Amino acid sequence: MTGLDLAFAATGLVTAGSAALAVTTRQVVHSALWLVVALLGLAGCYLVLGAELVALVQVLVYVGAVVVLVIVALMLTRAPIGPRAEHSSGPAHRALAAVVGAGTAGLVAAVLLPTATRTEVRPGGSAELARQIFSTWAWPFELLSLLLLAALVGAFAVSGLTREDRR
Repeated sequence: MTGLDLAFAATGLVTAGSAALAVTTRQVVHSALWLVVALLGLAGCYLVLGAELVALVQVLVYVGAVVVLVIVALMLTRAPIGPRAEHSSGPAHRALAAVVGAGTAGLVAAVLLPTATRTEVRPGGSAELARQIFSTWAWPFELLSLLLLAALVGAFAVSGLTREDRR
């Protein structure tokens, strides 16, 4: 087992643990913050695997946009910071979420572990991926940014803040 294997296993464990905490925690803000840790851990896994461009896109799109949008939406809708009974899921729902998450992690591990012995490396993987992203997939990325902007404007509209409330 090499150092890269150990680094991948460590980042994978951190990612799986924080993802489990993201779906089982009782507070919405803490769940969003654990999601940030899980997505950053996934970017770390991409870095260990040598896919720097994918790791950068992971951080920019998901951590930098989606999670920030979720946190801003939580702040704008004045969601409660502490746990509240009417907004909390029961222990059965949290246990079910943990079981589904563990099952998904087990399924991914069952698919990926047999491929761990392969050492096939394709040179120029990042260059080909960059060419595909900036030629074929440029429009979906632009549409995603418009969708996130529309969601942010919608969050402002739903929050009902007037000019007097913002002062």
